Amino acid sequence: MDARILITNDDGAHSEGIDLLAALAGRHCDDVWVVAPDSERSGASHSVSLADPLRVRQLGPKKFSVRGSPTDCVVLGVKHLCKDRRPTVILSGVNRGANIADDVLYSGTVAAAREGAQFGIPSIAFSQIFARGQAVPWHTAERHGADLLPRLLELCRAGDMLLNVNFPPLEPNAVRGLAVTRQGKRTHQEIAVQERIDNRGFPYYWLNFEHQVVNPEPGTDLAAIAEGLISITPLQLDMTDHPAVGRIADALA
Repeated sequence: MDARILITNDDGAHSEGIDLLAALAGRHCDDVWVVAPDSERSGASHSVSLADPLRVRQLGPKKFSVRGSPTDCVVLGVKHLCKDRRPTVILSGVNRGANIADDVLYSGTVAAAREGAQFGIPSIAFSQIFARGQAVPWHTAERHGADLLPRLLELCRAGDMLLNVNFPPLEPNAVRGLAVTRQGKRTHQEIAVQERIDNRGFPYYWLNFEHQVVNPEPGTDLAAIAEGLISITPLQLDMTDHPAVGRIADALA
C-alpha cells in the first residue's frame, strides 16, 4: 500500500516549521496531509479537548487547522479526515525550539507523535533548536532533514516506532553528524511565575521555563546537542519504572 503521511505540530498550521516539514515529506510521498492547531499550543503536552468542540477550517486540498491541541489534531486526522485510509506515518514539527530532556514531558510536538504511536502508527517528532535572541536556523533542519527523513521513513516501514529528533542550533556546515541518544535530565529546571499588572491595575501572570545544564551525561540528547550533533532519541509509551517494580513489591509484601 502507498504511503500516506499526516503532519502536525504545536506551533500552528501557519508556522514556518510545518511548511518546511510538509515540503520535505512531499519529496517522498504524494499523499501528505497537514492537520495542525489554528494557533500556537506550545506546552500543551498530551492534552485532549473533552469539554470544548473542535472547530476545523480547511486551508487547502489536504491542509486543515483545528481549534484544539496537537493531540486533538492527530485524533481528528486519523479517525475522521483520513478515515478512508489511515496514515502510514505521522510527522510532528518542525518545532521552533528544543524538545530534549525534560521538554519531552511538556512538548505538544512530542505528544502528537506519541499519540500517533498509540494508534500503532510509526511517528517522528522534529525540532530545530536556536539560541535565544537569534534567528531560528531553519536551513539547518531543511538541509539535514532532506538527508535524514528518507532514511527514517525507511525505518518506519519495519513497524512501530516513536522517535524524537532535534537539530542543533548551528549553521548546516557546522553540524558534526548525528547520534542515537537517550533522554537526558537538565541540572536544573523549573517553571518560573512572573507577575505583572495590567492597565486597570489587575495582576496577571506569565509562566516561563528556567533551566540550566552543567556537564551533560554522555549518551544523552543534551550531550549530543552540546557536541553539535543531531540527536535522535527512541521513545516508548510504557512509562513504568521497571527496575523499581521488584523493589517496591518486596517492600510492600
